[in-house]
Amino acid sequence: MEIFPFLIILAQILLIDLVLAGDNAIIIGLAVAKLEATQRRRAILIGILGATLIRVLFALVALRLLAIIGLTLAGGVLLLWVVWKTARELRAPADHAAGAAPGSLGGAIWRIVVADISMSLDNVLAVAGAARAHPLLLALGLLISIGLMGLAAGLIVRLLQRFPWLAWVGILIVLYVALSMIWHGWHEVLPHLQVLF
Repeated sequence: MEIFPFLIILAQILLIDLVLAGDNAIIIGLAVAKLEATQRRRAILIGILGATLIRVLFALVALRLLAIIGLTLAGGVLLLWVVWKTARELRAPADHAAGAAPGSLGGAIWRIVVADISMSLDNVLAVAGAARAHPLLLALGLLISIGLMGLAAGLIVRLLQRFPWLAWVGILIVLYVALSMIWHGWHEVLPHLQVLF
């Protein structure tokens, strides 16, 4: 492979990663915001390792996943659950001062993994499309997206600690992504339902 086309494809992958890693980073930031500092780092690390595994599995079957009707709809519904769970946790009275645990490490990791399952498909398919069957570029793109997600999540946590109201802005952004996935997924499924009935 010549160096110039390689660099063009790599630039495309970087742009895709910058655009699409943001929603995942918001979910990670929201999920770990109420954890203690040591648990927060552990949740981000474990969540990103889970995201890596999920994205590698998705990348291995990326083109076959496109053929699964209703996958986007199911991902949107899963993401709605993450939004509901996160909003419920934000609305709960702050028991931290009374000595209660500020959040569950397991719950935060679970929300990160579920959100990544529902939202990673667009990222993996976009990177796989840009990589055009070059496994090295595909792997590099996945590593870059995961690194960006981890860096952005750390920044988002610091912002949420300084400006707690931003958590609701993050929830609204993720809710928009979930509703958009449901909308597009429903329109993908609808023609197949009309054939059945």
